[in-house]
Amino acid sequence: MGRFIVAPVSYARNLWYAVMWADRLEPGEMRSVTVCEQDVIIFRQLNGDIGALDDRCSHRFAPLSRGTMCAEPDGSSSIECPYHGLRFGNDGSCVANPHGSGRIPSSLNIRAYALAERHSMIWMWLGDEPSDPNRIPDYSYLDADAPGIVSKRDTLTMNVDYQLVIDNLLDLSHAAFLHKNTLGNKGTSDADVTIDEGPTWVSVARTASAIEPPELFDLMFRNDGEPIDFWSIMRWDAPSCLRHDSGAHAPGTERTTGMTVIGTHLVTPAGKGSCTYHVAAVRLGDDRSDDQSVGRTHGDDDPVIAERLSAMRRFAFEEQDKPILEAQQRAYDAVGGFEAARPVMLTIDAGPLRARRVLKRIVERENTRRSIPFAIAGD
Repeated sequence: MGRFIVAPVSYARNLWYAVMWADRLEPGEMRSVTVCEQDVIIFRQLNGDIGALDDRCSHRFAPLSRGTMCAEPDGSSSIECPYHGLRFGNDGSCVANPHGSGRIPSSLNIRAYALAERHSMIWMWLGDEPSDPNRIPDYSYLDADAPGIVSKRDTLTMNVDYQLVIDNLLDLSHAAFLHKNTLGNKGTSDADVTIDEGPTWVSVARTASAIEPPELFDLMFRNDGEPIDFWSIMRWDAPSCLRHDSGAHAPGTERTTGMTVIGTHLVTPAGKGSCTYHVAAVRLGDDRSDDQSVGRTHGDDDPVIAERLSAMRRFAFEEQDKPILEAQQRAYDAVGGFEAARPVMLTIDAGPLRARRVLKRIVERENTRRSIPFAIAGD
């Protein structure tokens, strides 16, 4: 009997991927993005609703992102192909064919993707299972009504496999060397490390007591160079969402008396060896005391320091992490990829390796389910 086997995929599909910051897409605007090797057009309709379609017309595969948004009688919007004028609705159905009799066979329809707008980010679902927005990890600290001071929401493009970026974030021992004295130092490198793991997540916690403060934390905390107790908890949620809860407080005191920074690192795979990296941070501090010398934080609320913090963050990501990771990618590519390279692993690699194993299990389960053979009629 003949069989049809669905080709395996190398990305987790039934999970949410961050696509772009929501405020970067105004009504009537369209953006072409690549997510997991899929070219997609993301658009905000004139009524404010968002949509996502394959970025190619079903007729001659012209990119719809070069087309025009049109208002429909029901108040929705459609995307008109720039080549022959076919129009497609938010659900991927062809709603207008200006040629011949205007007949619209179902074969003209294209794929639409589920989107969700949550925590100031637009998320996309690639899979065939029902898309539940409640499965989006909790980044509610980025919501408009959440407390704290939000840094600039930034986006970088990197010629790096997204898993290398995840490796980099789950092993923050590198901060003491690559970001020496700004984001890390010997004290943060010598921190106690605890790793936890769940079916779809990995968390790496680092703590250190009475250490010299790295510059960024000192600026946001007391700006006096005095010793601090330090914590750093990086949590990865599959496929590529990371939240970094870190902070400083006076030695021997409770964390609530100090300063907390929650970093957001959303890494979206574009293709093999390329990704989009969305970053933002929120600072929370104890400003409840009337004593100006105790329990009060500096940092993003001071315009001069805020500018220094922003420049330091951008420099760390773009001028330090990015060149190193892109050089790693080139080295791995030269020998056939990460697994073929078989780099030597150290104890500091435990977190990244656990995340790779978790993600591999998720992808393998999806492929097993997708590859159930179907009999071809007539065989």
